[in-house]
Amino acid sequence: MAEAYIYDAVRTPRGRGKASGSLHSITSLELATQVLQALRDRNDLDTSLVDDVIMGCVTPIGEQGSDIARTAVLHAGYAQTTAGVQVDRFCASGLEACNMAAAKVMTGEADIAIGSGVEAMSRVPIGSNGGAWQTDPAAAVSCGFVPQGVSADIIATKYGFSRDDVDAYSVESQKRADKAWKEGRFSKSIVPTRDQMGGIALDHDEHMRPETTMQSLGGLNPSFQMMGEMGFDAVAMQRYPELERINHVHHAGNSSGIVDGAGAVLIGNKHMGEVMGLKPRARIKGFASIGSEPTIMLTGPTDVSQKVLRKLGMEPGDIDLYELNEAFAAVVLRMMQAMNIPHDKMNVNGGAIAMGHPLGATGAMLVGTMVDELERADKETALITLCVGGGMGTATVIERV
Repeated sequence: MAEAYIYDAVRTPRGRGKASGSLHSITSLELATQVLQALRDRNDLDTSLVDDVIMGCVTPIGEQGSDIARTAVLHAGYAQTTAGVQVDRFCASGLEACNMAAAKVMTGEADIAIGSGVEAMSRVPIGSNGGAWQTDPAAAVSCGFVPQGVSADIIATKYGFSRDDVDAYSVESQKRADKAWKEGRFSKSIVPTRDQMGGIALDHDEHMRPETTMQSLGGLNPSFQMMGEMGFDAVAMQRYPELERINHVHHAGNSSGIVDGAGAVLIGNKHMGEVMGLKPRARIKGFASIGSEPTIMLTGPTDVSQKVLRKLGMEPGDIDLYELNEAFAAVVLRMMQAMNIPHDKMNVNGGAIAMGHPLGATGAMLVGTMVDELERADKETALITLCVGGGMGTATVIERV
């Protein structure tokens, strides 16, 4: 099989996912279009040689529906021969898109493909596409459905993470993100988003709150306690009878932020890279997805990381850097606990608690973050992973070249 190389990665800044956010007036199509154009322009791409664009999108309705990948390909001015497909694996959609692009290259179906993602959460609200999992009683009962925030609180309760633990992790995320921005660690990948007039609408992640302290977080009420008391705690304790009660510790300050954004990763084989005059920055060593218990839901990153490492004949200590989407603080704390990962290897530039989580785009963004960081820190290998709704996990291991 052919090797799959990462030649470039770009992302928009993350805009607050509210009507007052700087990207609210920018459509999902325009966000996706601008990252595709940036990849083309930065690398002088002959887009007739790009076989496919795979684009993650978690809420594919309205302006994000009807295969936004193909629409963005055409809107970006790519050759009409470039295909486009939309994919949804909840929060891991952007990483799944990259893995699918890599698989196409490895099998020879594609020579050059783009893994990408987009989500304009201020314009297309999370959950607005519905789904049987949370709305059909038959599905909810059989799956042991609880909202994700309750799942995060189950993890905290079951594995012994206190309110202070999750808040302290969140303060550190803010500090790391602030330091990363001040040191220009994202500068290789960030493409300022432009408005309809061509002016810069946003050139930085605007969700960050570097002034966050333990004291300021301490004043926030738990976000999911009322949901739990409405009956979801009882559902959880049916699955986990060893728990006397659920300790609700998560709130807006230690959970991922709602934001708008898009990202894209250029992936290809060695021959086509040479033809196009591109220098590879990283190699995709392997990837995997897995299902996990659906009530606790968010433990998939540990399971899938162990799976992909086994496939590659590697140990956790062989990985220099880990990047796990900060959906909730307890998700990251549990993976570090389960795999004995030191915090100085995990999310070294902060994460979604500080910068936000544009659902379909985050996975692609994190790939770019790790390519940049491997180069900056002179490291060799990174593992990127995300927890996934319904109890799943997706992971990718990359190696700097």
